[in-house]
Amino acid sequence: MRGNIPIGIGNLSSLVALELGYNQLSGSIPTSVGRLGDLQGLNLGGNKLQGYIPYQLCQLDNLAYLYLGSNQLSGSIPSCLGNLAPSLRSLSLEFNLLTSTIPSSLWKLTYLLHLNVSSNSLIGPLSQDIGNLKVVLEVDLSNNHLSGVIPSTIGPLRDLVNLSLANNNLEGPIPSSFHYLLSLQLLNLSRNNLSGVIPKSLEALSLLKHLDLSFNRLQGEIPTGGPFQNFYAQSFVSNNALCGAPRLHFPPCKNTTLEPNWKKAKYIIPGIISVILLVASISMFVLRRKGNVEVAGEATSLPQLLWRRISHLELLRATNGFNENNLLGSGGFGSVYKGTLSDGIDVAVKVFSLQLEGAFRSFDRECEMLSNIRHRNLIKIISCCSELDFKALVLNYMPNGSLEKCLYSQDYSLNILQRMNIMIDVAVAVEYLHHGYSVPIVHCDLKPNNILLDDDMVAHVADFGIAKLLGGGDSIIQTMTLATVGYMAPEYGLEGMVSIRGDVYSFGILVMETFTRRKPTCEMFVGEMNLKQWIANSLVLPDAMIDEVVDASLLCTQQEDDDHVRKRDCLSSIMRLALACCAESPEERINMEEAVATLKKIKIKFLKDAAPAAAQINSPLVQRFN
Repeated sequence: MRGNIPIGIGNLSSLVALELGYNQLSGSIPTSVGRLGDLQGLNLGGNKLQGYIPYQLCQLDNLAYLYLGSNQLSGSIPSCLGNLAPSLRSLSLEFNLLTSTIPSSLWKLTYLLHLNVSSNSLIGPLSQDIGNLKVVLEVDLSNNHLSGVIPSTIGPLRDLVNLSLANNNLEGPIPSSFHYLLSLQLLNLSRNNLSGVIPKSLEALSLLKHLDLSFNRLQGEIPTGGPFQNFYAQSFVSNNALCGAPRLHFPPCKNTTLEPNWKKAKYIIPGIISVILLVASISMFVLRRKGNVEVAGEATSLPQLLWRRISHLELLRATNGFNENNLLGSGGFGSVYKGTLSDGIDVAVKVFSLQLEGAFRSFDRECEMLSNIRHRNLIKIISCCSELDFKALVLNYMPNGSLEKCLYSQDYSLNILQRMNIMIDVAVAVEYLHHGYSVPIVHCDLKPNNILLDDDMVAHVADFGIAKLLGGGDSIIQTMTLATVGYMAPEYGLEGMVSIRGDVYSFGILVMETFTRRKPTCEMFVGEMNLKQWIANSLVLPDAMIDEVVDASLLCTQQEDDDHVRKRDCLSSIMRLALACCAESPEERINMEEAVATLKKIKIKFLKDAAPAAAQINSPLVQRFN
């Protein structure tokens, strides 16, 4: 539903609940809502409402829940909301544009169970009066600009299950009183300026399942008892003064007893030597890269140790509130939006729909894969945003969209050379995944929608949501995760068997679709006939011609001139390569190293046979080929 909420809604005097959430309502919240004296529930969340939160809402003496989150509301939180203490149980104002401090009267809501004012621009310190929320189960104040220390009065909130204060400007120690939070299951204090040690008393929180203390200034030993046995390095990353068990990837804690200076020297001198050697190694690496520009184009780069920090609020502003006008596309686990960061950089924001089964796993998998691999033809991750109810990846924006868009849109017309360049880009990226990384990676879902094109029409392989690592010497693993129908190898679809040979099969189908402009699921393929068989027939039957299967725009004329014959021979060679990738048996398929070499040979021959050759070789499209 669109448009404004009508003022006349205040005439529904006997209304008990008003649910208008998750529409496209705009304008302001009408003050006439304050006349709904019997109202117990008001949900206007997930719209495009603007303006202030009207103080007339404070007249709703029977209101039990108030949901205004995910709008564009501005101004301050009305202090009079504290007057709803006898009735209010749930207050959600997250993902708005609210400013100023949190009013002290809010802490008078002594029967409140759920409080969420995250992802706004709230400032100021947290009041000690937060301890008045005696029965609260969930408090989310993350992604604001709150400052000062964490109140110790949070400790006695024994019913508290979820607490998130992430991405603020809080400082000082983690209160030792937190060991009283015996019901706590989630604690997120990441991305603040917290200092001091992690209280060992937190080992008493036996129900704690999710802990994030990353990106602070904590120091000392990471506790090992209780729930800390189940936490991993990502819970503590970017606290450089911490020490702990080897599995956490922190240095071991040293003995605190004083040592003579000569004993300290045996640690200091090797450390200095190590630093010198490290600097020298990096310098040699940089000089070598400068001297080998051509090689560096396809080589991997040093991994980024620190991503740019981007908050949920910044993503909200960058995408105009995830406006549908910014929507680039939707997939199995969420949607992708175009955004512009505060410094003017265009990005693609992939938001995972956490209501969908597997979305958490898909987010974690993409973070794991994209943070560890680097190649010029793989999509680059800029940052990620991970919160309790929001997870997104921030990726390089690709102005020319996906290969799917370019193949089937009337606004694009890709010639043979452009399509060949794109397939070579994809092939070298997959070759790197299979053979150029320490552990083989299987993408599992190669298809035109996952091939993205930048300004120069250079292709980048994207979407690693179901990718698999072949570790421990395995060349094949079994999974229940299914890829896209039409592109997955037979052994994958029937038995869930995953190997790099499955990617080769998908690449072969991708090549066929790119040059025929026919989807493997096209309605023309019925019975025993499929895209692969259709291509095979065009190459082996005496009365069949490659002209009948490839995209007609690639062979603009039926005239048997030299250029037509050159193009036809090139397309025939490409289709034979695609069929070699799509052999029914995995053992009979070529690998990606062979596919890359063959594609490059086909391209070189195509260019050499061109007339006039010089004109082709000097074109920008040809110069992109190394």
